[in-house]
Amino acid sequence: MFQSLIDVILPVFLVIGAGYAATRAGYFNQGHIDGILRFTQGFAVPCLLFSAISHLDLKASFDPRLLVSFYSAALICFLLGLFGARFLFNRDWEDAVAIGFCCLFSNSVLLGLPITERAYGPDNLTGNYAIIAFHSPFCYGVGITAMEAIRSRGRGGRHMARAVLTAMFSNVLIVAIALGFIVNLTGLHLFGAAEQALALITRTALPGALFALGGVLVQYKPEGDMKTILFVCALSLMAHPALTFLFGKGFGLPQDLFRSGVLNASMAPGFNAYIFANMYGRAKRVAASSVLIATGSSILTVWFWLFILG
Repeated sequence: MFQSLIDVILPVFLVIGAGYAATRAGYFNQGHIDGILRFTQGFAVPCLLFSAISHLDLKASFDPRLLVSFYSAALICFLLGLFGARFLFNRDWEDAVAIGFCCLFSNSVLLGLPITERAYGPDNLTGNYAIIAFHSPFCYGVGITAMEAIRSRGRGGRHMARAVLTAMFSNVLIVAIALGFIVNLTGLHLFGAAEQALALITRTALPGALFALGGVLVQYKPEGDMKTILFVCALSLMAHPALTFLFGKGFGLPQDLFRSGVLNASMAPGFNAYIFANMYGRAKRVAASSVLIATGSSILTVWFWLFILG
């Protein structure tokens, strides 16, 4: 299994490390990294998701057992993070929601896709794309609903519903996924040159985003709240995949979908965890440090889950 660390995990983290080292050395400044991040997360990754969803075999991909296994485990981890932050670490409810969101949101695009592709090949990403199709809508739906429910006390359900829908549908990833479904379900096709141009853009998405992720991590230092941060890391890297493993086994998931579910669940919190915390100005230090420490720690924990999956 040491070979899997070299062949599957290490190349992904070397790209992240290259972004970190180049930014740390001053070859790239934060303005450059912000530009790469804006291009990848705001354009190239949405193009990748649009392309993948528009070509996906929906009947073969959306096995409800996979979605229930993954998202039931994610929701349990959100609740554990929420109540753990409130009652174990004495954070207020708004901080607790932001910390719970860190335990909910796995980095299924920037880490889950490349690691699964390297481990099992590009033909075994069906489960990944099925999870990704619902990932942002589900996670932002849960996180924003919980936060707005707390913030909107006394202002009525209509205000909360408007806040939730506005926040969700201003997310470019959700828009790209929705457009992909429209193209898939209507049978529309891009003309040849546009399809080829889209393919060129999507090839830049993952390596560019991984490099930018490394550059972004330079900004953050693991400081303070260490017990809370380690609690988030434990739920994200171990509890979520363990629960997905148990649910997937119980539902008798096919092997390719089972592996995709567990591996995606084992990914560190995505950068969206920090975006969510920053959006509400809550638990930002915990979110940033959790992304940093969990991303580094996942080199070993993902190796462990690859070993478990055989």
